Amino acid sequence: MKKFLYVLVLLFLPVIIQAAQLTRGPYLEDPTQTTVILRWQTSVPTPGWLEYGPAPRCNQIMTVTPEAYNHKAVLYGLVPNQDFCYRLYVYNRSRDGVQEPVEGTFRTLFSPERKIVHFLAIGATGAEAAVDELGNALPDEAAQARENLALLMQQEKSDFLIHTGNLTHSGLNDEANQEFFTPFQHVLRHNPLFVALGPNEYGPARESRDSKPFLAQNYTRYHTMTWSNATPKYYSFDTANARFVFLDANITQGAVWGPEIGEDSAQTKWLKTTLAGASEKWKIVVLNTPVYSSGVKGPNQEVFFNWVKIFEDYGVRLVLQGGDADYERTFPMFRGETKSRGVTYLTLGTAAIKPTKREHPDPSTARFVSARHYASIKIVDRKLSVKVYSDKGKQLDSFDLYL
Repeated sequence: MKKFLYVLVLLFLPVIIQAAQLTRGPYLEDPTQTTVILRWQTSVPTPGWLEYGPAPRCNQIMTVTPEAYNHKAVLYGLVPNQDFCYRLYVYNRSRDGVQEPVEGTFRTLFSPERKIVHFLAIGATGAEAAVDELGNALPDEAAQARENLALLMQQEKSDFLIHTGNLTHSGLNDEANQEFFTPFQHVLRHNPLFVALGPNEYGPARESRDSKPFLAQNYTRYHTMTWSNATPKYYSFDTANARFVFLDANITQGAVWGPEIGEDSAQTKWLKTTLAGASEKWKIVVLNTPVYSSGVKGPNQEVFFNWVKIFEDYGVRLVLQGGDADYERTFPMFRGETKSRGVTYLTLGTAAIKPTKREHPDPSTARFVSARHYASIKIVDRKLSVKVYSDKGKQLDSFDLYL
C-alpha cells in the first residue's frame, strides 16, 4: 500500500520549496449513518492522501484531495453503528514519498434501534491571553485549562463532541488554532464536531450591517454542519433514540445578521416542526444564549418568551446552553416552576479567562460552580446520565434524567 502511495505522490508532485506540514486537524464533522467529513489544513498547497475502513482495517478505501491549503474529504461507503479508522498522509521533507500518517477513529451515527449514545459537551473555548496593566503577559490559566480538559476528554470513549459556541474570543479564524483546534486536536480526531453558533462567530462588529461577510469568511469556510435550509445557523440531526436541535438566538445579543426568533419567524416555525417530528425520541436543544441563568449575564428574556413554552410543549428534556462563564444546572422547569417532567438547562462556560460568580440568584438553580469544565453525557434507552468534570479532574456534578 505504501508503494502505491509513493507512486501517487510522484504523479501529483507540485513544484514547491517547503515541506508540507499539517497546521490544523484532521478534524471530523457532519457525520451521518453512511458518511463523515474529514477536514485539515496544510502549510503549503498540496494534495492529501487518505485511506479508511472499518476498524481496524484502515486501508479498505482510498481518496485523494486536490492541491490546496484547506482540505475537505467526504468519506463515503460507511455503515451505521460502526467504528471506522483512517490514516492521513502528506509529503515527506524530500517530497519523494509520504510522512508517517496521522491516524484517527470515529463512529458513524446510530440507527434508531440502537438506544445507547455517549457524547461530550463544552462551550466558550475562546479566551484572550491575560495581561497586566502594563500589557505584560500573565500566566495563561485559560490555555492551561484547555489543555487539561482535552487530556481528560481524550480518555472518554465518546461518539461526538458538542460545542455551545464562541470557539474563539474574537471569532477570527486566525485565533482558532490557538484557542480550539490545537489544544483539542486529539479529541477532534476521534469525535465529530457539532457547533451552536455564539455571538463571537458573528464577529466583534456584529451590530453593524457591514458585518455580513464575517461568518462566511471566518466560520462557514472551515466547518460543515448537518444540512438544513439555515445551516450553520440552525439545524438538527438524529442518532440512536435522540434528536439534537441547534438554534441561533444571537440576534438578541446584537448580531444583526442572526436569524429572527419571534413567533412568526422561520426559525421558530422550523423549531416546532423539527421537535414535533421527533415522536418519542430524546429531544435535546443546543444554543449559546442562556435561557435560565443566575450567572453574570442572567437569563435572556427574549429567548425565554419565544422558546421556553415550545420546549416544554414539545417534550424537550435537556437544553445545553452557553453564554455565561460558569457551570450551572437548573431543576427541571415547567411554566417557571420546578416539575419532575420539565426541562433541565445546563450552562457550559468551559475555558473562560476567569470563571465568573453567581450574580442573579434564582430558585431554578440546582447546582452552580465557578470553574472550568466539560460534560460527559450518556443515553441508555430511557435514561440520560450527565457527569461534569473540572479541568483538574474533579467531578462537579452528576445527575440523571428519564424519558
